[in-house]
Amino acid sequence: MPTGAPAYQDATRQTAPSAPPTPPAAPAPSTPPAPSLELRQALANVRAEVGKAVVGQDGAVTSLLIALLCKGHVLLEGVPGVAKTLLVRTLAASLDLDTKRVQFTPDLMPGDVTGSLVYDARTAEFSFREGPVFTNLMLADEINRTPPKTQASLLEAMEERQVSVDGTPRMLPDPFLVIATQNPVEYEGTYPLPEAQLDRFLLKLVLPLPEREQEVEILARHAAGFDPRDLAGAGVRPVAGRDVLDRARAEVAQVQVAREVLGYAVDVCRATRHSPSLSLGVSPRGATLLLATARAWAWLSGRSYVTPDDVKALAHPTLRHRVQLRPEAELEGVTAESVLDTVLASVPVPR
Repeated sequence: MPTGAPAYQDATRQTAPSAPPTPPAAPAPSTPPAPSLELRQALANVRAEVGKAVVGQDGAVTSLLIALLCKGHVLLEGVPGVAKTLLVRTLAASLDLDTKRVQFTPDLMPGDVTGSLVYDARTAEFSFREGPVFTNLMLADEINRTPPKTQASLLEAMEERQVSVDGTPRMLPDPFLVIATQNPVEYEGTYPLPEAQLDRFLLKLVLPLPEREQEVEILARHAAGFDPRDLAGAGVRPVAGRDVLDRARAEVAQVQVAREVLGYAVDVCRATRHSPSLSLGVSPRGATLLLATARAWAWLSGRSYVTPDDVKALAHPTLRHRVQLRPEAELEGVTAESVLDTVLASVPVPR
């Protein structure tokens, strides 16, 4: 036997050993489909429909649509009278979604939100009575006016999309979105939300007061007979539905992100952890949610890929409530917005 022959050969077949099979070629990277013009137009119609009742909050409407695409919750902050409640009701009407409003007060109990077991004397059994959390868009009005125990009743619903009562989990409908409003924390009689609950919100939106021309338009509509309690009378109608949201979410999930852009989003979040003005920076969960909102914004912009500008555009609403200022920085007038501006200006942008 010649040197180097295989240790084992079939005695009945004196054929040379076959060459190893050629490995299959790596599949070519697939090109993501372009965002559907039909779906984007449907969501543009939603924005126009909301504009029939709400004036001057176009940015907030777009942000709420991003939250729906990302299955995230929203914290609305603003002084009373800037149409926070009207905005949610009109959005629900435009999307043909169910909505319920809960006024959070100091005496509100957790069962008033999630539901509770009720004794039926006729059957001598306990039955579960659903709370207002069983809806598509739940408006938690003035959430910072209720004690932490009741605020915490929403934690499981926001994270797990379910409510557990007496040890039995009950699933919430899809879509499910908590839109909580709060007045600025310097107002008396409020309970600031703890960091753990703030981190459950995808976006924090600060609703500004309208410009002069916008306020004139608001008064003109009221002078012409606009009734905020009669959205149908204002011409608001459903222009999209759950099927549109489901299909749009599927397309957003296919939006591609280059590794350089991933690194940029991570660098922005890591920079907040080293800021001398902050005692708490953005967590890894915050970085993943920044990526999610940037993908949704890219899709709404008609692109199948994310750019660093998309990350910049969503950095403030996605991260402003995930950082905590040092007391000395607050005394010097530093704000979360100014810290994020500094971070975005200091982190190199990939080219």
